[in-house]
Amino acid sequence: MPLSFRQVDVFSSEPLRGNPVAVVHDADGLTDEQMAAFARWTNLSETTFLLSPATDEADYRLRIFTPGGELPFAGHPTLGSAHAWLEAGGRPRGEELVQECGVGPVRVQRGERLAFAAPPLLRSGPVVDADLERIARALRIDRSDVVDSQWADNGAGWVAVLLRDADTVLALSPDFGAFDGLDIGVVGLHPDGGEVRAEVRGFAPDAGIPEDPVTGSLNAALAQWLIGNGTLPPTFVTAQGTALGRAGRVHVDTDGDGTIWIGGATVTTIAGSVSL
Repeated sequence: MPLSFRQVDVFSSEPLRGNPVAVVHDADGLTDEQMAAFARWTNLSETTFLLSPATDEADYRLRIFTPGGELPFAGHPTLGSAHAWLEAGGRPRGEELVQECGVGPVRVQRGERLAFAAPPLLRSGPVVDADLERIARALRIDRSDVVDSQWADNGAGWVAVLLRDADTVLALSPDFGAFDGLDIGVVGLHPDGGEVRAEVRGFAPDAGIPEDPVTGSLNAALAQWLIGNGTLPPTFVTAQGTALGRAGRVHVDTDGDGTIWIGGATVTTIAGSVSL
């Protein structure tokens, strides 16, 4: 039986300039193998499946697959799937949506744009010298180009490095054969006073994503790290996807209780059905 399907562009108000996610509705009857096969077939950075929630707390359950396997959490699929669920007539139980996924419940706000609450980090802290050497080799940079570094894993496995500036980030030409299992997020600051405060790139070649166009999970982890140490203010906008010809814009806001919200534009670009 065909299932409803949407492809949603996330993190850009300009058509086809964000990061698309494929969303399959009413997917409770699909097997793990069917989900994984469809994710490989779409060949997008992520493909998601909306299922009935397993807890009374959640509005829906979400499974997230890359071409290389399943993730417990990812950001742009969270926003794109929430958009698709609402567009299909979903009604949240409360003022916020609650998404159930591998890392647990994730809150999603509705407003000028959808935004998710940054989940707690599963791994944080300093990066040892041996890993920094691997990162520098993979990015084809000198160790001196790394201003700071931090594990920033909120379910997607990120290790993050702060480079000298945004231009250094945009000039990267990684050696994808040298990543050796690392998922590397890179950030550099733009000068004050511009449209965006930071430039972000995310590389996960072993998950089948050499470079992700715009990455909500990475931006969430970077915000927790760099707001926490005073490098960035509580509210700012990052750019991602510039090197791929995209125009991703990620809006970061911090509310009164310290919750960091990661938001962006969402728009359906394809709607129909899929037979699996």
